[in-house]
Amino acid sequence: MAPVEPRETILVVDDVPSNLELLVASLDALGFRVLVATEGLQALRIVQTEPPALILLDVMMPGLDGFEVCRQLKARPGICDVPVIFMTALTDPADKLRGFEAGAVDYLTKPVQQEELFARVNAHIGLYRYQRELRHYSARLEQRNRELDAFARTVAHDLKNPLNSVLLYSHLLTHNKEYGIDEAERANAVAMIGNAGQRMLEIIDGLLVLAGVSSQSPPPLEPVTMRTVVQRVLDERMAALRVHYPGEVMIIDELPMALGYAPWVEEIWANFLSNGFKYGGNPARLRVGGEATGEQVRFWVQDNGPGLDEADHERLFVPFSRLQQTGRPGHGLGLCIVREITDKLGGACGVESKPGAGSRFFFTLPAVGGR
Repeated sequence: MAPVEPRETILVVDDVPSNLELLVASLDALGFRVLVATEGLQALRIVQTEPPALILLDVMMPGLDGFEVCRQLKARPGICDVPVIFMTALTDPADKLRGFEAGAVDYLTKPVQQEELFARVNAHIGLYRYQRELRHYSARLEQRNRELDAFARTVAHDLKNPLNSVLLYSHLLTHNKEYGIDEAERANAVAMIGNAGQRMLEIIDGLLVLAGVSSQSPPPLEPVTMRTVVQRVLDERMAALRVHYPGEVMIIDELPMALGYAPWVEEIWANFLSNGFKYGGNPARLRVGGEATGEQVRFWVQDNGPGLDEADHERLFVPFSRLQQTGRPGHGLGLCIVREITDKLGGACGVESKPGAGSRFFFTLPAVGGR
């Protein structure tokens, strides 16, 4: 019978050497890592430095007995969730009740039978693992809920501003005679409505991309011709943006191929390049490059913007977080999308920057033949 998870650590506490020897040999044969203690205080010291996944604890020991050791274990943060199985020759139900009140999860009756030992250890190790994973997922869910709350506030704010513009200028156009609006002012109002509508559309498009990437399983990876993708983004997706944010792009040498999913990789380049045009200098001068680094290929966009403080580097990629860029609109979704994509494609992303020296945004993907 195999253990639930090989190499989980079990602490065995017993003052009888022959018992220890038998238990250690049995558990070691199953693939567990076994620690031993011959008395209660020693056991308490061990768990403080090497918390196990389960403790087999003898009840009748000199000094601190098993009941007291268990009570002290259950009072210690970080240790209190470790399951304790008592080993005892006591058969009185009152003694068993005392053990459960001290915090034990189960009993093994001495002399311990090997099959019963295997069954109970595996069951409680498995339960401990599931509880540990549940705590982990619960913490992640709590963090995600906080992010979603911040996200809802951000989206509401970012949609409210252009929507207010639409309502305001629509009102002016509807009552143009009352307000004495001339033709030039009418044209300006129409343009402002169009700009506001475009901003709302960008936010909605970003939300749809993020939702699609977050909910979709990683697609099969295929070789992506990166130069073709970058050129398509520049020609088809950056044309309108560059009217308002002019700049130049230089592609350094030949971009290597990498494994990825072309539609998602296009989103990465679209976000990096649009950020470069918006925040990378006035006008922006962007350099695009890539190089193989072992089993990964690293691509980057270098801008000539003001640069970033080191404390802001990680915040840029935190879901639904954004920096305040003076005079430049944004909705804080683009780099979040990049991180979601690179994580699912087996890569990574980040930024290298310092104030006054521009920024280099990069992402990595698996190399062709590297997997």
